[in-house]
This record gives sequence, C-alpha cells and structure tokens, in this order.
Amino acid sequence: MTRNHSLIFSTLFLWLATLAFSAQAVAKTPVVMLPDFSVLAEQSSPVVVNISTTKSVGQSIPKQFKGIPDDMLRFFFGLPPGADPKKQGSKQKVRSLGSGFVIGSDGYIVTNNHVIAGAEDIVVKLSNRKEYKAKLVGTDVRTDIALLKIDAKGLKAAKIGSNKTLKVGQWVLAIGEPFGLDYTVTHGIVSALGRSLPDDTYVPFIQTDVPINPGNSGGPLFNMSGEVVGVNSQIYSKGGGSVGLSFSIPIDIAMHVVKQLKKQGKVTRGYLGVSVQEVPPGLAKSFGLKEPRGALIAEVLPDSPAVKYGLKDGDIILEFDHKKIKRSSDLPPIVGTTAINEAIPLKLLRQGKIKVISIKLVSLNKAISLAEGQDEELLMGLKVAPMPPEKLKELNLPFGLLVTEVVNKGAAQRAGIRAGDILVSVNFQSVSSIKVLREIAKKLPKDRAVPVRIVRDKRSVFLPLSLGK
Repeated sequence: MTRNHSLIFSTLFLWLATLAFSAQAVAKTPVVMLPDFSVLAEQSSPVVVNISTTKSVGQSIPKQFKGIPDDMLRFFFGLPPGADPKKQGSKQKVRSLGSGFVIGSDGYIVTNNHVIAGAEDIVVKLSNRKEYKAKLVGTDVRTDIALLKIDAKGLKAAKIGSNKTLKVGQWVLAIGEPFGLDYTVTHGIVSALGRSLPDDTYVPFIQTDVPINPGNSGGPLFNMSGEVVGVNSQIYSKGGGSVGLSFSIPIDIAMHVVKQLKKQGKVTRGYLGVSVQEVPPGLAKSFGLKEPRGALIAEVLPDSPAVKYGLKDGDIILEFDHKKIKRSSDLPPIVGTTAINEAIPLKLLRQGKIKVISIKLVSLNKAISLAEGQDEELLMGLKVAPMPPEKLKELNLPFGLLVTEVVNKGAAQRAGIRAGDILVSVNFQSVSSIKVLREIAKKLPKDRAVPVRIVRDKRSVFLPLSLGK
C-alpha cells in the first residue's frame, strides 16, 4: 500500500468513527415534544361562555349646574367623551365583555366580580351561539368571584379540579374572549404558586405566562387533564396587553366562595384579629427557628378572637387548622376560608417553646360592623367597609370607605357607583368612617342630586347621587 493510500484510508476511518460517535450521541439525546392542545381545546370550549354587560356611567345633570362648560361637567360627573351632560333624563350606556364557565348543567356560571360589577343587564352567550339573560346569584369583592344563573338545562359543565395538584412548570391552557375575539385559546406554564398581590389579601394567586388580555377575565384556566384549576382574573401590564404576567384565582378558593354564594347569596369569612409580618432569616434565629417560616404577630387587634384566646405580639403562628404556614401571606386566605364558631387548632412558637391552642373564629363582616359600631344596614343603596390603612397610604388618601356591594336599581347604582370603588366624599363632606357616612346620609336632600366623589382605578371621579326616584 502506498503512502497516499494509507493517508486516505486513515482519514476515511477517522471520518466514519466521528460520524458513528455523533449518531450515538444524538440517539442518547432526549427529544422533547411540545404537547398537542387541539383535543383539550375542542373538549373544553363548550363549557366556556361569553359575558356581555350594560352599565350606566352617568345620568342627567342637576339644573343648578347650568352654565358650567360641557367639558368640565363631563369630567366632574365621569361621563364619556361626546356625551351631552345637559340632556335631562338620559343615561350614558357602556357595554363591556368578559368570560365565564359553566359549573352546573342547570345553568350556574362562574365569572369575576369585576366583569359584572354595577351591571344593569348581563347576557350570557354559549358556544352554540344561544344567548340568555343572566341573574346575579351573588358576588364576593374580596376574591373577585361572582355566581350567575341562566334559565337553561342540560348544559355541559366544566370538570372542576384542584389547584393543590399544580406544580410550577406545568402546562396550562386558557379559553376566553380577549378584546372581544370569542373562544380564543392560549397556553403557557405555571410560573409561580401562592403569589400574594398587594390588593388581594385573601387570594394566593396562580401566576402563569399564559397570554391573558381584557375580555379573558372570568374565564377558566385548564390543566392538561381538562380540569379547571383557576379563574383568570388579572394581569400585570404597563400597556394594557399581555406581557407574560397573568394571575388566576385558585379553583379551590373560587369554589369555596361559590358554595356559599349558592347557599346564602353572600360569603361569610373567618376573622382572627391579628396583624402579621414575615419572619426574615436574622429574626428567625433570634426566635429559635432553624429556618424562616411562619407568620409573626406584629399586633393583636382589640375585641378579637386573638385577644380572647390569648395570642400575643411576638408569637409566630406555624400551623393553622393543621395547615403549615410557610410565609405570613399564607395565613389570611386560610383564615378567610375557615368555618366560624368551630374549634380550630393553632400551633405557635412563643419564647422558644411550641404551644398548641384551640380557637374559634368569628365572622369578618360582624367584626367590621362591631368595630364601626353599626349593623349591616344599607346606606344610599350600597354597603361599605373600612379601607386598610396601607391601601389608603398607597393611594395617597387620608380617608375613604370601600364599596363592597351595590343594590340593584338603588340610588348608588343609578349614580354609577360600583363595587370596588372607594367612597371619599358625599355632598362635599369627607367620609372618614361608616359612622360619619350614616350621619351624612340622614341629612341628604331627596329633591336634588348631590356630588359624590369616588376613586376608581386610582382615578378620582365625581358622580351625581340622587335619593329621590
């Protein structure tokens, strides 16, 4: 064999060996296949509904405002651009869209409270294009859940799963009506669990990167088994569109609320009466904990179950009703969904020693009413609750009351006030407490409208309130 033949043979052998090694390496590399969502989308779409509402955002302007420029009146009374503020007897109607899903073959439907808040008419459209007028069974502002009922039978109901089985990184799918584009399917993964947001103490949100946009609110979040594991509620976005930060209400919490709304039309929420904070690493060691965990009691509120059962500032709550408290944000949703007037075990750390005590919660609404020295009576066609001090500080408000409920066809609804608004003043008088509001309401005239100032979406708006028919 010549030298050239030997060189060619060596090169060929090296090339074949390299090719064989590469093929073996490729064979050992796992091939990741993306899931096919087509069957899941086809099977799940019939349980999703479109929800359209009609709301009044203003009404006729009192005669005493005659002579004021239209632009100023529109701003003052929160009317949309182009509306005629001097046209007596007219109401400005605004239509909005959202999503929901069927939970019962007899016509029960779940959606977000903010989708139907203040609505005069609610229309539900099914996947077969049939439309029904819906009745509002009940709503809960704190969890942003509402329950509707339509007069229909034999509907396909959603399979309700549990958010307890969810894991970060799992695939999830959403179906809804983003920007009015009905039955739009989007997918993504679970980004985080138990996410606590500043405005939602009672909801440990599911965070996903599923594209969610206006109109998706109230729609279902499905797992890969076709079970609803969350209710799509809100997004974080500076421009209004999806940026991969979407938040859904865990289905376990949503169905706990639905069960109460279906039974009694309202939600009874447990109240313990403590203000808690995180346990950082340095503080954990000083309390004798090997790792940061639990909810540190910063303050025990007066006239509360916490006082009655001997809880103290500095106690660290480690377990509540056999549920471990890893972070302080874990405690409020657990307390809120715990039955009242039943003995509940509470495990805490006090001065380096573990203690287990038995406590009974009271109703949060009752606690608020007692603190304010008033009952559950309606004022001006609405119900209100005190605003958390930290929320007032965030909005740069010295005072204000949270509107928790607006009575259908009442004075507040006619004025355009919605659940979730913050009531700041009535007839130019500051609303610093429920007691003050009661006194103001007693003296309001019934022959004319008075200006009411509210804060909505961090924007101050004046609306005309008339107690007369």
